[in-house]
Amino acid sequence: MADETPAIPLLTPYKMGKFSLSHRVVLAPLTRSRSFGNVPQPHAILYYSQRTSKGGLLIAEATGVSNTAQGYPETPGIWTKEQVEAWKPIVDAVHAKGGIFFCQIWHVGRLSNRDFQPNGQAPISSTDKPFNPQLQSSAIDVAHLTPSRRLGTDEIPQIVDDFRLAAKNAIEAGFDGVEIHGAHGYLIDQFTKDHVNDRTDQYGGSLENRFRFALEIVEAVANEIGADKVGIKLDPFGDYMESGDSNPEALGLYMAESLNKYGILYCHMVEPRINPALEKRETPHSLLPMRKAFRGTFLVVGGYDREEGNNAIAENRADLVVYGRLFLANPDLPRRFKLNAPLNKYNRDTFYTPDPVVGYTDYPFLEDTS
Repeated sequence: MADETPAIPLLTPYKMGKFSLSHRVVLAPLTRSRSFGNVPQPHAILYYSQRTSKGGLLIAEATGVSNTAQGYPETPGIWTKEQVEAWKPIVDAVHAKGGIFFCQIWHVGRLSNRDFQPNGQAPISSTDKPFNPQLQSSAIDVAHLTPSRRLGTDEIPQIVDDFRLAAKNAIEAGFDGVEIHGAHGYLIDQFTKDHVNDRTDQYGGSLENRFRFALEIVEAVANEIGADKVGIKLDPFGDYMESGDSNPEALGLYMAESLNKYGILYCHMVEPRINPALEKRETPHSLLPMRKAFRGTFLVVGGYDREEGNNAIAENRADLVVYGRLFLANPDLPRRFKLNAPLNKYNRDTFYTPDPVVGYTDYPFLEDTS
C-alpha cells in the first residue's frame, strides 16, 4: 500500500509542449566519460533505461557537435554517421520504457587542448585571452589546457551550422529534441559573458552582441528541427572556468526575454547558488525574474533535494526540477521521492572513470536494498 501515498508536487503531471510528462523529476545531462572513441557504447543502453520512467524526461550527457567540440576523455559526439547509429539503440531503450529523451549538444570551446583537436590545432573560442594559471576546477587542471584561438567573424556561421547539423542528427537518431548547452564556461558561455568575451565585432560588447551567437544557434536549430523540440541550458550567474559576468541579473533577464522570440520549448537555468566547483553557496540572487520573463517551460537545476524540489514546484518557481548526482546514484529516483525512501549515496570518485559498470550501472534499486 506504500505506493498509494498522495502525489507530491514533484510527481504531478506536466504538459511540456506536445510531451505529456507524468512527473517533474528530470535526469540532468551528466558527462560520464564512457563513450570510447567519442562513440556512444552499448553499456549506455542499460544506464539510461535504468533511469527511465514512463512519462519521465531524460537529458542525455553533453554530446559534441563536431571534431573541434571535444575537451574531455571519452565523451560522445553526434557529428558522424557511426555516432548517430550508436545512439539509436540507446534512444530506443528509453522510448521502450515510455521516456522522453533529449540530446544535449555542446562545444567546449577553449576548455580543451590540442590532443582533442583535429591536426593538433588550438581550441577555438570567443577570445585568445589566456587562463589565470592558478585556476583549477573539480574536473579540469588549467595546466592541461592549450591557449585558445579567437574565432574570426567569418568562421562563426560554420560553428552555428555544426549545431544545426548535430540537431538534425539527433532527430535522426530518434531523440525527441535537443538541448543546446549554453552554460558552465563552454563555447556559447564564452561568447555570452563579459569576463571572457573581449571582442570588438558584432559578437562583443553589448548584451545584444554577446548573446547573438547563442541566438543564431537557437534560430538555426529551431528552423532545422522545429522550435517545439528545442531547449537551452543557461547559467547567467555562473563563473565556471573564469566565465563570469559583471551583471548576471541583467544578462539572465535579457536571455529569457530574447528567447521568447523563437518560441522554443524550454529554458533550463542553473541556480545562482552553485559555485564554480558546482557546490551550493549563499547568494542573494534568484532565477525568479527569468522564470517570470520566459514564456516556455522553465527548468531549474542546482543541488536540489526532494523537499527543495517540491517547494520549487509548489511555489511556481519552476515547472520541472533537474537532478544530477542524486539521479546518478538512484536510478529509481522518482519512485524513491514518491515513497520518501532513503537515497543511495553517490561516489564522486567514479563519476568520470571509464568503467562500463562501476559507478555507472551498479547503483542499486530500492528493491535490491530492502
